[in-house]
Amino acid sequence: MEAPLGRGPLPKAELHVHVEGAAPPDLVRRLAEKYSVDIGGLFNEDGGYDWQDFSSFLAVYDKASRLFRAPEDYALLSETYLRQLAAEGAIYAELTISPDHAAGAGLSYAAYVGGLAEGIERARAETGIEARMIAIGVRHFGAQAVERVALQVTGAPHPLVTGFGLAGDEREGHPASFARAFRIAGEAGLGLTAHAGEFAGPESVAAALDFLKVRRIGHGVRAIEDPALVERLAAEGIVLEVCPGSNLALGLYGALRFHPVNLLRRAGCRITLNSDDPPFFRTTLGQEYASCAEVFGWSREDLIAITGCAIDAAFCDDETRAALRRRLPAVPAQWQT
Repeated sequence: MEAPLGRGPLPKAELHVHVEGAAPPDLVRRLAEKYSVDIGGLFNEDGGYDWQDFSSFLAVYDKASRLFRAPEDYALLSETYLRQLAAEGAIYAELTISPDHAAGAGLSYAAYVGGLAEGIERARAETGIEARMIAIGVRHFGAQAVERVALQVTGAPHPLVTGFGLAGDEREGHPASFARAFRIAGEAGLGLTAHAGEFAGPESVAAALDFLKVRRIGHGVRAIEDPALVERLAAEGIVLEVCPGSNLALGLYGALRFHPVNLLRRAGCRITLNSDDPPFFRTTLGQEYASCAEVFGWSREDLIAITGCAIDAAFCDDETRAALRRRLPAVPAQWQT
């Protein structure tokens, strides 16, 4: 789908992808065979993940995630996904990691991160792609659980774990309940982001900004329902980690032409494109770029500017950011995001 954009591979960057949710079905099948686990009901007749609604998606996601049980499994996962991204032209990615999922598989935080880091390093050596990790707390596990993750991350710093976030059911737990966890993470120098404005409305986005002091919002698309909030996002330069394919798959919008990403961008919001849980939602980062370009008439320069926005907002050091910026073609001022 990328050929019409022309003039060589389009550099891309991804800020919002759950690493367990990026597991290709073939890799999950290999691990099921390794551990002699019955995976009946996990895949449909076409070989893809078998789910019908948000609840069944979560059940299938958790069942697949439980097959990652050792550091080498996670190394293979991060390497596999990053190699796929690099093949689509991606130069940078941030993998959302869940210490709670690892603990459920019996892995310590150090073993979990160490395995993922090994895969990241292998992918970088093989393809040149840069990657970092964002550790998340799960809001429906409660404030203490989220604080526990913040303390794990800050108590055992790793150079590739550069961000902290909040995921889970945003309809549970007011952001004020998680303010202490975010303060711990922020004071340790981690970049901050939070899922909001996906299954809850614009008030969820505003509360995340007010109580968690984040500069990035995971999803955030329902901000479009509040014009004053859209103006605030634009004025404050808040970056939205938009995942159009995920939103369509989960039924937030009926078709891409109805998705608010273009309206948000036209209103001056800083947006990035992301795949969220790509094999579950039958998408890839490349498809997100190509489908938005086709439906909204975005030019190659528009898309490069979106990649530039992601790199500017990335939770990485300034030296890495500058190196990534040098890998982007120059974009005229009128296309800057």
